[in-house]
Amino acid sequence: MVVYLDHAATSPIRPEVLECYTQHLSLVGNPSSVHSSGQLARKALEEAREQVANAIGANRNEVIFTSGGTESDNLAIKGLFWARNKDASRPLIVSAATEHHAVIDPIDWLEKEQGAEAVWVPVDERGVVDLVWLKEFLTNNHERVALISLMWANNETGVITDINEVVELAKTFDIPVHSDAVAAFGHISINFAQTGLTAMSITAHKVGGPVGVGALVVARSAKLTSLVHGGGQERAMRSGTMNAAGAKAFGLACELAVSILDSHRAHTVILRDRLVEGVLKLVPTARFSRADAPGLPDNAHFTFAGCSGDSLLFLLDQAGVCVSNGSACQAGVTAASHVLLAMGRDESEASGCLRMTFSHTNTIEDVDAFLAALPQAHASAHRAGYTSS
Repeated sequence: MVVYLDHAATSPIRPEVLECYTQHLSLVGNPSSVHSSGQLARKALEEAREQVANAIGANRNEVIFTSGGTESDNLAIKGLFWARNKDASRPLIVSAATEHHAVIDPIDWLEKEQGAEAVWVPVDERGVVDLVWLKEFLTNNHERVALISLMWANNETGVITDINEVVELAKTFDIPVHSDAVAAFGHISINFAQTGLTAMSITAHKVGGPVGVGALVVARSAKLTSLVHGGGQERAMRSGTMNAAGAKAFGLACELAVSILDSHRAHTVILRDRLVEGVLKLVPTARFSRADAPGLPDNAHFTFAGCSGDSLLFLLDQAGVCVSNGSACQAGVTAASHVLLAMGRDESEASGCLRMTFSHTNTIEDVDAFLAALPQAHASAHRAGYTSS
């Protein structure tokens, strides 16, 4: 039997959500149509919008449905930049080098093609964003800043950023803040209204919903330029026929995730702590990546000196345990984790990492199966050593 410890990559669709999704796929009608069939689809869509809004502490009109986290990040970053930098007086985009590539790559593109200037906030060796540095930078450069984009929780290491403090700093200078909350939502408490964020990205498949649907939550006071022009749907921010069935499944997944948030946290903390203790006992040279920094309850990320993370992943997979690492393979070439490199690790350590993430469905037995498989996998990977190519 396969042990699945990679819920941060995607979490299996919940049975109730699958049933809801299947039922609503049979709906006939475009949500923008005025006839009765279209209005049935519209009703499902708006019910879903209400469910999502309630789950994240937002107004229903602030929920813009998208295809997922990547689109939401792109819409927020490009849309806010274009809206704020029309006269080229605000070219600066402030973010961190530990962000997901769905944030980093749009910023890089805006630099190359649209005259933006990226400013990367330093992080310490635990991956914690330096808010003292950010405050000083904003004090001296706020008039040129278009926006700030900092993730709520890191998708690799699980380290949590104090988004409330980031927004407080930005508010002093009237700078909009976007947060990629894809890794955080469903794992820690989130309230969009209380933070004062301008925009926030979430997605369905991280919380037991289907792949291909997500949302960008946009404050009612915010203005951003759309990426896609057409029928003017979703407050004219995201044109195109709305995915009513996907939205409805997403809404239910959000509702269910929030309803078990406390028990999920209590359960996964036990699993995480057992795994962390076990890894450090079995492999004393292993390093818990975020150390004592605040982090997600269901994320355990390690580096293993002298090992290739890909080798560890492959060997554990052969033993029936699914995990992930911080590497990205492109054209067969393994790259070190950009997150760990930004945290000051060398290329060898940044290439020898594993991430284990849990859901409410995981058990103590799953953790023990991982720990049972780890020593042999580590010994074999260590014998093979680390190679940079």
